[in-house]
Amino acid sequence: MSKNGELSVKQEEEVTRQLQIIERGVAEIVPKDSLLAKIRKSVATNTPLRIKLGLDPTAPDIHLGHTVVLQKIRQLQDLGHQVQIVIGDFTAQIGDPTGKSVTRKQLSQEEVQENAKTYVQQLFKVLNPSKTEVVYNSAWLAPLQFADVIKLASSLTVARMLEREDFTKRYKENKPIHIHEFFYPLMQGYDSVALQSDIELGGTDQTFNLLMGRTLQKEFSQEMQVAITMPLLEGLDGVQKMSKSLGNYIGVDEEPNTIFGKAMSIPDNLIPKYFELVSGISLDELKKLTKGLQEGSLHPRDAELRLAKELVQRFCGEAAAEEAARHWNTVFQQGSVPADVPEFQFSANPIWIVKALVEAGFASSNGEARRAIEQGSVKINGTKVEDPKLELHLKQHDIIQAGKRKFVKVCL
Repeated sequence: MSKNGELSVKQEEEVTRQLQIIERGVAEIVPKDSLLAKIRKSVATNTPLRIKLGLDPTAPDIHLGHTVVLQKIRQLQDLGHQVQIVIGDFTAQIGDPTGKSVTRKQLSQEEVQENAKTYVQQLFKVLNPSKTEVVYNSAWLAPLQFADVIKLASSLTVARMLEREDFTKRYKENKPIHIHEFFYPLMQGYDSVALQSDIELGGTDQTFNLLMGRTLQKEFSQEMQVAITMPLLEGLDGVQKMSKSLGNYIGVDEEPNTIFGKAMSIPDNLIPKYFELVSGISLDELKKLTKGLQEGSLHPRDAELRLAKELVQRFCGEAAAEEAARHWNTVFQQGSVPADVPEFQFSANPIWIVKALVEAGFASSNGEARRAIEQGSVKINGTKVEDPKLELHLKQHDIIQAGKRKFVKVCL
């Protein structure tokens, strides 16, 4: 930086570079001018920004949808910034009410601690361990006295809390909202105070909670953080947000062949979005890939192969990625699936997997179809179907298999 406070040409170029990388794929930056100011200060002083991501370990595993934010965090790490992962071992015992139409079941401390173990292990499939600090919010939330909590609560009004869409909906529908649920966003906001965060990231469904951090930092006379929200990733059904409970997910801790097979079933229209949000592809490559898909010069299956291999490599390693690619090639391109698989047009799309099996003649009744799924003999593109409630979103030439000898190729 020059004596008059202006950045050098090289520093300005670095600011521009960082801003372009950070902006890639984001849904919203609040406020953007503050982000630019923070980056300029960081570059000028060679001081890393403090990046916060809060995670409540309400389940033992994470899936590809979670990695949308983690991918952005990794980009910030690669830019030299300091990442603090807040494991919400205290807040998870309350449960985030975001998106819930009823009060979330509270978890025991033992459940939270057990889930947290696998969370931390799986995070490092994406993040750089040497540039990540893992902290637990019980460290500063548990010691608070009741007077501290009252002071914290005085920062917000009930009207402000009811601005949350989920709270508003429940209030209008005369569904109960428990007082302790109001404290969740307050506690998440207080995490930012405790860590003096510069930037906090989350999905678009976390906007209210992220902005709460700005509100409380102002109350505590701190420089307010920037809130960066990332889009929610649709699952393999192409409609609903990726969720383990819906069965439309790719788990980061699944077997390599399963990850590969599931990636090969990503809906064609979502391929560019998956590349943008969960791959390491450059912006120039992303533009070329998207253009190729739109013009037809790039086949969706070739794009899926590239993404599938990258995902397996990231989560399972290079050797596993090579083996998964060979397995896919053997099964689907070299004859393990018969060359003369009959084409079949189903009555609906999407279609319930049980109904699909009956329609294709793989089962004589819904009960028989369910049993086939429960016994693990049903596969879609080589990936075992585990959920008999699955709504199957069909793609042209998908292979549906029951047992070792029953196959159909989807015809739309």
